[in-house]
Parts: sequence; structure tokens; C-alpha cells
Amino acid sequence: MMKTIAKFQIGKFGVTSGIIESLNLAYKNHKQMRISVLKSSGRTRDNIKEMAEEISQKLSIGGKYRYDYRIIGFTIIMSRYKAK
Repeated sequence: MMKTIAKFQIGKFGVTSGIIESLNLAYKNHKQMRISVLKSSGRTRDNIKEMAEEISQKLSIGGKYRYDYRIIGFTIIMSRYKAK
């Protein structure tokens, strides 16, 4: 069974608790997320990197999984792996 990449958008409110909860729920069925950072969020290269770090840290609080990210343009590609 092929698992698709889930897609999310971050807008003017940035990374909120709702985004983190939605990502946690989506990771039950998907291994990768594609998060588009919209213009209204005041996107810059540094800002996008900070958002990706924040999301990665908040998702890995449980310690069961680790989350890596790649930034391509204005998109964050997040992947989940088992923690060692």
C-alpha cells in the first residue's frame, strides 16, 4: 500500500498548537509531510528554518520518533524515523 505525502500550509499565525496537533494526527498514516509556508507568514529563509526547527522539536517531545526536515524553496519536507 502506497502512502502519500500529506500537505499542510502555514499562514500568518505561524506555528501554532493546532498545527502541531494536526501533524501528530497525520503522522499516524504518513511518513512524510509537505508544509508550504505562505507569503502571509512573512517568509524568509531564516524564518522558514526557525519554523522547521520548532516543528521538529515539538513533534519529537515523546522521544519515540525523530523528525528530519529539508527546505526546498518555501516548502518544508518533514520525515519521521524511529529514534535509536
